Amino acid sequence: DTKEHFTEPTVICRSVRGAADHADNQKGNENQLDDVERMHGDKEDCYSRYAQIERRKKLPDPVEKEKGVSLWSMIKDNVGKDLTRVCLPVYFNEPISSLQKCFEDLEYSYLLDRAYKYGKEGNSLQRILNVAAFAVSGYASSEGRHCKPFNPLLGETYEADFPDKGVRFFSEKVSHHPTLIACHCEGNGWKFWGDSNLRTKFWGRSIQLDPVGVLTLEFDDGEIFQWSKVTTTIYNIILGKLYCDHHGLMDIRGNREYSCKLKFKEQSILDRTPHQVHGSVEDLSGKKVATLTGKWDDSMYYISGDFSGKLKDCNPSNASLLWKRDKPPPNLTRYNLTSFAITLNELTPGLQEKLPPTDSRLRPDQRHLENGEYDRANAEKQRLERRQRMVGSKFRLLIFTADLHTASDHFCTVKKTTRKWVEA
Repeated sequence: DTKEHFTEPTVICRSVRGAADHADNQKGNENQLDDVERMHGDKEDCYSRYAQIERRKKLPDPVEKEKGVSLWSMIKDNVGKDLTRVCLPVYFNEPISSLQKCFEDLEYSYLLDRAYKYGKEGNSLQRILNVAAFAVSGYASSEGRHCKPFNPLLGETYEADFPDKGVRFFSEKVSHHPTLIACHCEGNGWKFWGDSNLRTKFWGRSIQLDPVGVLTLEFDDGEIFQWSKVTTTIYNIILGKLYCDHHGLMDIRGNREYSCKLKFKEQSILDRTPHQVHGSVEDLSGKKVATLTGKWDDSMYYISGDFSGKLKDCNPSNASLLWKRDKPPPNLTRYNLTSFAITLNELTPGLQEKLPPTDSRLRPDQRHLENGEYDRANAEKQRLERRQRMVGSKFRLLIFTADLHTASDHFCTVKKTTRKWVEA
């Protein structure tokens, strides 16, 4: 069982809290309210009805000095191969797992709260516009992130009940080869779920990540939207500044009046405005009723109707704001985690006793990396990977079960459980 892998009885979370953190929190909230966000205060309205919880603002100070390791020296013999099967040292990881990374995509869940509200008011167009903005917002946290999340062990889980965001979430690794992760989230008037397999190829100077899977969003009134993620490519593996780009076509399919197509433009060498996203909303007859434009690492805007000019020349002052990325936290580390991501691996007081032993927060190698104990983290990572190879594929799913109404490798059905949610 996965729980037998996590042998350490107590995992120490070295986060520091106190009055100073509270003061910084108040100051940070005031600074984030720039002029644009004051004009679009729906985000604050969505969150104001939820209980506010104080969470940590930074990662622990590292215990050890970081060691420099060449990524090229580790992967040069794997050109053309699937890197999900290549074991890399812990120095290339960030201190969160892929299960937690799934939850990070819901950082801007207030957009779904807003979409639910618009739908109740009969404004179906504003609903799909906010759904489209949400689909783009999940990519914002990848800007400047050069480390990979931990690959979960088979049967590893992650669950979070964030009353300050009005959401509760759980995810589970349901297959090792191929790697399959299933997730489920519940919010105010909506449910979001999906399962995904990430196919990875190394081409020498770049790494290509092709997501395989469908994401589903269902509102309480029965309206459903489905889409798949676009391709991600990491460039300059050997020389130059490492960076990632997202590109391809995202088709958001609705079961009622509207659907949306978004094009993530691939960045070129001479491109002065990278990370562009353009698209449109169409009704059942194929007529364009709204045009979207923006950048996946910054903001998204919309213009009513079919915009006839070049979208890259569109002046934001003539468009309406849908979403704007939150400001990054001060004192960024090499991981460049967002303020939300910093909280994902936190063990708040009393939480450890409530979590199942398979939860990612209790994984010792990941915790050691967060604490800056690099040698211990690497040793634990190697031990866990050896143990997983010994155990093989014999395990019992904790949360999900195969959905017989879809393909055999989909795990979108949640098991009935009497276990209570735990507040993260």
